Amino acid sequence: MYPAELKYTKNHEYLRPLGDGTALVGITHYAQEALGDVVFVSLPEPGTRLGTGEEFGTVESVKTVSEVYMPSAGEVLEVNTELEAHPEFVNEDPYGQGWMIKLRLEGELDSGLLDAAGYEAHVMSESR
Repeated sequence: MYPAELKYTKNHEYLRPLGDGTALVGITHYAQEALGDVVFVSLPEPGTRLGTGEEFGTVESVKTVSEVYMPSAGEVLEVNTELEAHPEFVNEDPYGQGWMIKLRLEGELDSGLLDAAGYEAHVMSESR
């Protein structure tokens, strides 16, 4: 259910390492499902540098507004501008068209990131 090549946070963000010191970041399938229909996504400007755990944007759904946090420190290289016109991509394809930001990673990945099995176990423990 959760792609094995990704790293996950306990706050339900994912990080997809691209192998060149960069990564894509978005929210997980579990997170988008909990939010409901996404109607607006607010993202930082390219060039913004953020540390692990810092807020990088918000996702507004028909139910609520939720903050999204950096899974690892880095500089925002690019934002997914498609989400301005199509915020529903976050719901329809969170690991593909619904990515939010592309980062240049700074240093090692945060050691608190979970692999797919660890994230699935975390989701299961939250759902009880």
